[in-house]
Amino acid sequence: MLIRFAFAFLLMPTLAVAQDCPANLPEDPRLGPLMEQVKTAPDEMSALLTTNELWAVWATAPDEQAQEILDVGIERRALNDLESARAAFDALIEYCPDYAEGYNQRAFVSVISGKIEQALPDLDRAIELDPDHYPALTGRAMVLMHMGRLQEASETLQTALDLNPWLPERRFMADLPETRL
Repeated sequence: MLIRFAFAFLLMPTLAVAQDCPANLPEDPRLGPLMEQVKTAPDEMSALLTTNELWAVWATAPDEQAQEILDVGIERRALNDLESARAAFDALIEYCPDYAEGYNQRAFVSVISGKIEQALPDLDRAIELDPDHYPALTGRAMVLMHMGRLQEASETLQTALDLNPWLPERRFMADLPETRL
């Protein structure tokens, strides 16, 4: 794994220049049915299992190179090497600026690094690229709550709950202002 990490980081700058990230890839055929399945799940466990399947879709990068960079970033984050994780997600975003999960992962690193407000632009971009990415929506709601922007947090969390009504973060709705319709 260390060799993979070192190799990936040594090659990232040259690979990113050598070719472009594929654009306008077809939507994963699993996405629509899984989104409907999670929206209509009969209970929290069913929704969780479907969310796990959705993570497999969201974490499938546009090409092999992007996948390698994403995997390195996730591995580094899991090892609490947040600086290297952030560098990997920076490289992924530079290489694939239209891949929502790169921004979502970098936002997560910002949050766990204690740079919570720094996560908001990345979450906004992830949502812009994939409006149904309810983990990014939920992350945005939590960041907004931290910032004291409770009305926006409520609206964002409600949007996430419209996509997955079983999110554990639903418990925060009781502490937030009612959403404006």
